[in-house]
Amino acid sequence: MTDEYFMKLALKLARKGLGHVSPNPMVGAVLVKEGKIIGAGYHRRFGGHHAEINAIRNARQDVAGSTLYVTLEPCCHEGKTPPCVESIIACKIARVVIGTIDANPLVSCQGVHCLRESGIEVKTGVLADECRKLNEVFFHYMETGMPFITIKYAQTLDGRIATRSGRSQWISSPASLKFAHRLRAQHDAILVGCKTVIKDNPELTVRLVRGRNPIRVIVDSHLKISPKAKVFQNTADAATILATTSGANRPRRMRLSALGVEIISVPADRQGHVDLKKLFERLAQRGISSILIEGGSEIITSALKQNLANRLVTVVSPKIIGKGIEAVGELNITALDSAKKISIAKAMRLGDDIIIDGRLS
Repeated sequence: MTDEYFMKLALKLARKGLGHVSPNPMVGAVLVKEGKIIGAGYHRRFGGHHAEINAIRNARQDVAGSTLYVTLEPCCHEGKTPPCVESIIACKIARVVIGTIDANPLVSCQGVHCLRESGIEVKTGVLADECRKLNEVFFHYMETGMPFITIKYAQTLDGRIATRSGRSQWISSPASLKFAHRLRAQHDAILVGCKTVIKDNPELTVRLVRGRNPIRVIVDSHLKISPKAKVFQNTADAATILATTSGANRPRRMRLSALGVEIISVPADRQGHVDLKKLFERLAQRGISSILIEGGSEIITSALKQNLANRLVTVVSPKIIGKGIEAVGELNITALDSAKKISIAKAMRLGDDIIIDGRLS
């Protein structure tokens, strides 16, 4: 068996943590001794034991002299759990094979250094691209200080997200709606504009699948949303942040605060709207590493125009409605060479719909 073989198993384990460990990365670990797997584990939840510790605890025999395969460099600092390198050294593991170096400045290469200083053989870069891709959100957050932004919308075959009158429920199939709720559970926060709340009155929670509710972020520059909106009725189930500007109506601000809504003032852009980039910076400072934008058209367009989006998930329904509301508005692009470039990571059929999952370059 090769190092790549066991690293693939560790990657498969790591994926089980999706939606449960953020803002930590997903990590898997496999212990091998004399060519046989003697233990395995993954990071199950934020604040819980890391993958290496779970693999050691699950081992069926003494791990001394074994090889540890782990998708991400073991930590060497005290966080919510003790440093993993200390346990690896104490257990006398002979060799550690690492997928990719940790981007966290508290760890980056220091874990490798500690292991080698203790006489442990260390190999890095095994299936590094796959390991890094698995944690694209974590790496982006650590390296840029900004949240990883996903834009998701459902549209008809002729590119409309709603009819001319603004009706959009439901363009996509039941299977695609379930997929959308799964996406919600995989992000730290979900963001929409005030027009989406006013027109659709969504709950913005996870209901069709099992998973955590993301923090709800609503952009309302002038506090136009009614206090009776659904997003303000269950703040105990899902934290709700209302992003507005300093010029917002003060009595409305006080009334919404009384409902358990957190209101933050964000500098306005030239049009007097909440500056999205500054809002994302504020949210990143709070430990929010990923945001799912679900609409509406103005928010989607603004994020694309400012090059703030990293991922685009489009659900295409086999329907044609003619005139209606476009998913993306004016981007001031006059030449095809200036078009937003998207690399398609995945395309699949779900129910009657086609889902295109791409990354913006």
